[in-house]
Amino acid sequence: MAPYIGPATCDCPPVRLPSHTMVLLDTGKLFHNIYIFTWDAYLTLVNLITPNLKPGNVIPHGSLGAGGIWPEYVPPKEGDSRCACPMLNTLANHGILPHDGRNIKFVDLARTVRATFNFAPTFPLFASRYAANMLHKNYERDVCNLAEISLHNGIEHDGSLTRQDVRYDPDQGRPYLPFIEELLACATGKDQAGNAMFTAADLSRYSSIRRAESRATNPEFTLAKVHKLFGSSNTAGLLAIFGGWVADLEVVLKEERIPVGWEPRAMSRKGLTIIAFQRTVLQVENGIKEEAVRRSM
Repeated sequence: MAPYIGPATCDCPPVRLPSHTMVLLDTGKLFHNIYIFTWDAYLTLVNLITPNLKPGNVIPHGSLGAGGIWPEYVPPKEGDSRCACPMLNTLANHGILPHDGRNIKFVDLARTVRATFNFAPTFPLFASRYAANMLHKNYERDVCNLAEISLHNGIEHDGSLTRQDVRYDPDQGRPYLPFIEELLACATGKDQAGNAMFTAADLSRYSSIRRAESRATNPEFTLAKVHKLFGSSNTAGLLAIFGGWVADLEVVLKEERIPVGWEPRAMSRKGLTIIAFQRTVLQVENGIKEEAVRRSM
């Protein structure tokens, strides 16, 4: 895949909004977040008192992916925009998002992630709004290219499990296969049929290794607390959405392709909520022992 050439920059001076306007904007974000998390708590409660969706029925009949039948996979071509998130790239490679990865509405991004992976509407809404704010764009009106989401130390971060640090590869849309091979080899779990599966401890262990190695080899390494949580959120999705199944994740992470017959492993009736997802995120993050790895290096 050819390196993505980022959007043209502008030499215009930055626009400085009046202080009272900034207060209104910050207040608006606060109310949006209160609304999202209140809604999320309600959906979490509904999931607790209603039965899960049955296997084979997670994607509604008539929707893309129903019955495990997904749109054709087409690898990215030169000029296509891709980002550091394998899930979003996968959606573009199947044409569920625009295949060129360009001019995607934030509202469509949220809606598509929800429908494909059976997230509750709250998580993709929050994440897409965060991305829009990060890029100084309007969630309701504006569009983005996938590569813009790879803004360094926005959501993208050093110590990734599937990408080299941006210092060594500015094209964060490109998977780094040696890391992915190491990750897949870390799986120690088995399902009842003996198929290889990740455990949370497996993912914490490899996250510890990647953070320690990156910190030791990258003189520009940074990893703030918020980026640690972003990293563990991405990692937790391998368990919560893909069930930790190594055979499926090898396809998703290496080729950024949906396996034939796949459906989300998150089967809650209202989708995977932020509250439910955070249990897995914190399990992964709290199991990371970077300092222990650094001492052993």
